[in-house]
Amino acid sequence: MSGREEATLHSPLHDRHVALGAKFSEFGGWLMPLQYSGVVAEHRAVRTAVGIFDVSHLGKLRIVGEGAADFVNTCITNDLTRIAPGQAQYTLLCDDEGGVVDDLISYLIAPDEVFLIPNASNTTTVGELLAAAAPAGVQVINEHRDHAVLAVQGTNSDEVLAALGLPVAMEYLSFTQATWRGIDLIVCRTGYTGEKGYELVVPAADGAAVWDAVLTAGAEYDILPCGLGARDTLRTEMGYPLHGHDLSREITPVMANLGWAVGWNKDTFWGATALREQRQAKAGRLLRGLKAKGRGIPRPGMAVQVDGAEVGTITSGTFSPTLSVGVALALLDRTVTVGAEVDVVVRDRLEPFEVVKPPFVEPGVRDA
Repeated sequence: MSGREEATLHSPLHDRHVALGAKFSEFGGWLMPLQYSGVVAEHRAVRTAVGIFDVSHLGKLRIVGEGAADFVNTCITNDLTRIAPGQAQYTLLCDDEGGVVDDLISYLIAPDEVFLIPNASNTTTVGELLAAAAPAGVQVINEHRDHAVLAVQGTNSDEVLAALGLPVAMEYLSFTQATWRGIDLIVCRTGYTGEKGYELVVPAADGAAVWDAVLTAGAEYDILPCGLGARDTLRTEMGYPLHGHDLSREITPVMANLGWAVGWNKDTFWGATALREQRQAKAGRLLRGLKAKGRGIPRPGMAVQVDGAEVGTITSGTFSPTLSVGVALALLDRTVTVGAEVDVVVRDRLEPFEVVKPPFVEPGVRDA
């Protein structure tokens, strides 16, 4: 693995975003589009039509060599033996105490090849940890800057990709390799918005050509280029966790209600002992959903109270463009259960919220 990556990297599509008038922000060391036409308009385009995101800042790690998949499976929480080549899986990489180093998507290409998509800021760390643990004959290759990743998300994503001649007849969390106008790419039925959609992994040098083609094909479906601001409101409506907010070294998969992404029956994985003990003890706060009963807009770090006593903290919070109310994820004491009413301290005033089970909006990821 190489050393630490330089600060403020640019996407292979940076010039396209400048031409579209994007407003930029730093994400994990990358300068990426925050919005173009506005977060609410972009959010609604995904929920009702289709949007395209540049998520090239996400990490890319390729693990290759005899037994590569078996090795990866001893490190990550989820069980790779549950899926077959051509399928993807949400998983986590934990430390010995069960804290989350990162959450990521594993693409099982073959028994001797796994492609991982970690978060941008954690790519080097994840790669170095895996490389240090890898047995002889297994390589961990950092391909962070070798690919562009385009997320085509929304109810009309099938129509847009089909218009380009790309394959769309696949199940959720599956992927296939394809060739488009001489460009080899991977089409993945994945995403972070809660709507049906795809992610295209493209050679960095060809990213702009594919971006242009998707926008052209999507014009009749009212496609909008979307920034990471809308990606955040969309994922929050789904209750999807964000590392650094709802997951961290201090917030374990057990606390985050991600036990479904842990292969509890596997022989071992990093953090297994600590997580099994925490699961058995049923101790510590849990991540819950909060939905405003009034006009309060929750933000990370705000205190949650019951009868004046603090019972938790907001980890992610926003205004929901779909519901037109504030929604949040919060770490709450286990005594605060679904259906309870709590107060969130919003600018020195108490705003009423109901504790709910996410998602806040009906997901469409598995729609035919």
